[in-house]
Amino acid sequence: MGSLLYSLIVGAIIGWLAGFLRKGYGFGLLGNIIVGIVGAWFGSWLFGILDIHLGSGLLGDIIEGVIGALVLLFLIGLIRR
Repeated sequence: MGSLLYSLIVGAIIGWLAGFLRKGYGFGLLGNIIVGIVGAWFGSWLFGILDIHLGSGLLGDIIEGVIGALVLLFLIGLIRR
């Protein structure tokens, strides 16, 4: 239960930060959590493939997740056009 709560909280932070940085690409609380969780997974996968390590712990998770969520929001923006 703790890891689920951690994922939801970190996902919400990541989604909010990514929506804030992309100015106007927020999807509400639930949408931001989903974008944040998927973005965190994508960022972790992408940085693992590229063999880039941004640090460990909460800060590293947030940085990787925000970058992954920004890439995800960019792709969503391309599809919406």
